[in-house]
Parts: sequence; C-alpha cells; structure tokens
Amino acid sequence: MYDIIVAGAGHAGCEAALAAARTGCSCLLISSDLTAIARMSCNPAIGGVAKGQITREIDALGGEMAKAIDATGIQFRMLNRSKGPAMHSPRAQADKAAYSHYMRCALEQERNIDLLQDTVTGIESDSGGCTGVALASGRIIHASAVILTCGTFLNGLIHIGMNHYHGGRTIAEPPVYGLTENLIKLGFAAGRLKTGTPPRIDARSVDYSLVEEQTGDDEPVVFSFKTEPFINRRQISCFVTKTTLETHEILKKGFDRSPLFTGKVQGIGPRYCPSIEDKICRFPDKDSHHIFLEPEGLDTNEMYVNGFSTSLPEDIQIEGLRSIQGLAGVKMIRPGYAIEYDYFFPYQVNRSLETKLVENLYFAGQINGTSGYEEAAAQGLIAGINASLKLRKKPPLHLKRSDAYIGVLVDDLITKETNEPYRMFTSSAEHRLLLRHDNADIRLHEFGYASGLLDETTFTLCSNKIKAIEALKQLCLDTRLSATEINPLLNELGYSDVNAAQNASTLLKRTGIYLHILIEQSLSLKKAVLAITDDHSIFEQVDIDLKYDGYLKRDMLMADKILRLDSHQIPASFKYDSVSGLSNEGREKLKKHRPDTIGQASRILGVSPSDISVLMIRLGR
Repeated sequence: MYDIIVAGAGHAGCEAALAAARTGCSCLLISSDLTAIARMSCNPAIGGVAKGQITREIDALGGEMAKAIDATGIQFRMLNRSKGPAMHSPRAQADKAAYSHYMRCALEQERNIDLLQDTVTGIESDSGGCTGVALASGRIIHASAVILTCGTFLNGLIHIGMNHYHGGRTIAEPPVYGLTENLIKLGFAAGRLKTGTPPRIDARSVDYSLVEEQTGDDEPVVFSFKTEPFINRRQISCFVTKTTLETHEILKKGFDRSPLFTGKVQGIGPRYCPSIEDKICRFPDKDSHHIFLEPEGLDTNEMYVNGFSTSLPEDIQIEGLRSIQGLAGVKMIRPGYAIEYDYFFPYQVNRSLETKLVENLYFAGQINGTSGYEEAAAQGLIAGINASLKLRKKPPLHLKRSDAYIGVLVDDLITKETNEPYRMFTSSAEHRLLLRHDNADIRLHEFGYASGLLDETTFTLCSNKIKAIEALKQLCLDTRLSATEINPLLNELGYSDVNAAQNASTLLKRTGIYLHILIEQSLSLKKAVLAITDDHSIFEQVDIDLKYDGYLKRDMLMADKILRLDSHQIPASFKYDSVSGLSNEGREKLKKHRPDTIGQASRILGVSPSDISVLMIRLGR
C-alpha cells in the first residue's frame, strides 16, 4: 500500500513522483521501460518562448526540471533579448542521454520513491474514489491516490507514409491498451490527438560550409535559482538552413502517400507546430521554411532536424532532406513520424488536477491534451503537490492566472475547449509583464514553501532578495544625482544636458540607463547600493520595476479585478437547470465544465456576460 502511485515516468511523472516523495508521501513510480525515464522523445531542448518561464516557475515551486537542464545543457540562449523583459525566454539544448540519466538518479536518491517496470492497464476504485491500479502483469497495487501521466502511450499508433505501427512513443515502445477503455467505463470522455517528430540525421554528413552557425550565449542564463552562474561550460553550436522550392516539390510527390492527407490520421495535430507537409499546404506563397539542426548530445552524432516534422514515406523524407542546402549528402538515422494517441478532455479535472468523477485520481501531461515537456512537467508538479496536500488534509495549491504561467495553463485547460494539443505562448498570459522568467522565485516561493517543497534556507534567501530589491528601489527614489555627475552619461547616450539634480529612479526610466551603469556616475550612490547588495540579478529586477512601474501597476489593478470574480465560489452541487435566464449554450457549458468560481465561469467559451450576471444574481453576489 502506497500513499501515491504515479503511472508513467516522463516529464510529468518524474515531477509528480518527486513532489509527492519530497513532501513525505510514499510513492510508487511505474514505467513500462525504466531505461527511458524523462526521455526527450522529440526536440532535445528545454525552455523557449513561455516554456522557459514555466521551467523557472517549476524551479521556484521546488521542482527538478530547471536543475536537470542546468546540469545537462549543451547550449544556452536567451530568446527575444531585443524585446521587452516580458518576452525574454531562456532556452537550452540538452544532452538527451545525460538529461534522462540525471532524472533517473534524482528519483533513485529519494528514499520515499520505489520504481517498478510494468504497465498500468486499469484503475481500481470504489464509492470513496480511486484505490489503486491494475497492472499488465496481473497484479493490483493499492494506494490512497493515483496520478496518471501516460504521455502518448494510450492506444498509440505511429504513421510513416502508408505504414502504421502500434507504438507508445517510438516504434520500439509498445502502447498502453486497456486504460482508456477502463476510464471510459468509469464515465470519462476521451478524444484523439496527433503529434509528430522530424527525422534524425548523422551530424557527420552535414556540409557545415553551407549552413549558418548558431552559437550559445557568452554568459549563459541558468534556469534554476539555486544554480551558480557558469561561463566556462562547454557549449556546442546549432546550425540554420532552409528548405527550397525544390524541397517543396519533392515533398509534394509524396502527398498521395501521406497519412495526413489520405485520412489515415484521425487525431488533431498541433496548430502551432505543424508538419513540413502541412506548412507547404497552408503557406503556398512561401518559397522556404527555416530548418534548425540541433545536436542531441555531446557523445552522439545524432542530430534533430527542427522544422521538418513529417510523416511522409521514408524515401520522400530522405530525398527532401537532400535538397536542403548543406544536406546534399545527408544520412538519415531515423525517419520522422506522426503518432496518434488518446487523451481525456481536461474539463473533467479540477484546478488541483484531481478528476471530478473519481476522487483521489489525478491527470497530468498529455493525457490532458497538452504538448511540450515543460507543460507536462508543470502539471505533474501541481498534481504531485496537490495529491500530497490532500493526503495531509491541507488545502490544495491553486495558482491564479496572475500568479504564474502554470496558473494560466491550468485555467486554460479547465475552461477552454481543448480539441488540439495545447501549448503555452506568452500571448496566452494577459499578465505577462508580471510573469517574467526573472521574478519566478519572488512570485512563487511562498507557494513552494507552504506546499512543503521549498526548504527554510531557500525561502529565507528569496525573502532576503525581496528585501534587497525594495531597499534599492527606495534608495533610488530618495537619491538625487547632480547635473555634473549625470551629464557625461546623458551625452554619451545622445540625451541633452540637464541643468539640475535628477532623481535616480527618474533617470532609470530612460532607455539605456541601468542601475549598474548609474552607480558608476556617483561614488555615494555606489557605496549605498553595494552596502545593500552586489548581485546584478537584483539590479536587473530594480531596473525593470522602475522602468515599467506604470505598466506593472496597471497590470496589478487588472489582476485585482479578475481576482474579485475568482473569489466568488460556486458550490460543487450547484444546479444550473434551476437557474432561469441562462442561455441554452451557457447552461450546457456550465454543466459540462462545472467551474469552481464565477471568474472561471466567465472564461468558458460560450458563457456570455449576461449568463454571468444571471449567475451572480442567483448566487447572491
């Protein structure tokens, strides 16, 4: 008998198991292949636009992903540096084998985690909720809670041209049968999705004189707030090339054997990560599409062809690749393919990711219709924390949309119609200036500490960081620099001279002026600043807070308005059929989603403002 069983050891499963174990629960992590823990089945990278923010949030809450990529990253880049701070997103190429090994070690070092190689084929339950799992081996193992993190394994079907294979993630990995059917019998509604991956090529067969080199940052930004910055880490290059009109014509020759166009694939694919054949059809006016060649590790010649996801026949894939600049003599190690799999509509889970139908059963990751390692890991962490909190008879962790990208992710899942693989973008977050990657620890350390994942030392360090930021901001508000001190800098930056002393906080609002530069103009300011801290990451926080002060205040006001709606609870047993005045569509959607709050109800597609007004009147708000 375990406290918590986690089914699946991908990115969601690892975070779920670690969160449960580190908060004192006995945990059994079950995988059909323990050599494939945290396998990067698609791109060999962590982070990116919005995903980098999520990774840092996972770290701020006490998760493992950020530390794993810091330990195994082979190229680090900050994306969107030319844009505002809300758009800055860390990304790192990973050594895939090293990443998987790191996570296996992290799991094995937790004394509360047991590993088991088997396959979960069913859920055991009674009137009180979930009681355990049934395994392919015939065993039944009992637990107080179960977290399903099944990835793409549920009735997985792989397509390469007109050939199809039963596989869970790769052709070599069998799918999971029986679990979907078991959950449907319990009353859950399932759907079918599709994702894909590009071919892998031999890096030795690339002509590097014909492709553009893309190097990492000279001063890498690490993901974990606990990782010491490093400069001398060995980094390796990626490379950029592009398709040609010849490539497109070659690929079109295989469209009559494409499972995507012949109707063999029934699942809906990701809109924002289309296959190369889909891009050619959707954007016929484009003469080329960018291709990124990404090494999969330090000790392998395998290279990921980012931008060339495809399920076309193998002969077409290799011919198409060889028409791309720099790839004329390329050798293909593994073909690209599409995979269809079952998922469960996420309106069937609560904000805690516990299912509404079966108590103590949690869904996390692609079973909820998401795509991406980071989105999966975030859900696994939330499910693991909440399963543990419930067993300890503590209230669940509910992150708001203004708290974290993870809060946006969960809210979107339970309120939006998820009919295609969901992925996170910065545009999904209305409060993205508040939800920057650099302040994730400040935003979330209290949640991590309350859940039991962050220790006292980490909590105190973050609290002291906040005090230092506030002290520096106040110092800047109180300090004036003379015209003599500041005019040389203003002239250098193309500004006109000033005739009187200027407030430091006002100067910091100007483009090109930052605290680490400003303190070099005034010895007294420098002494006062360094008496508080010499941490440049704290200087950057102060710069952002002062430069964007008006925008941040506006965002916080908007967040407070939304919070008022989210504070109005809707009873779990509320009878929508008894409310006159609701539109038919609004009533249907409210019964289907069963939102926890008025705020959630207002974000459900098909629920109108007048429906919300009627609902608030009925609830006496």
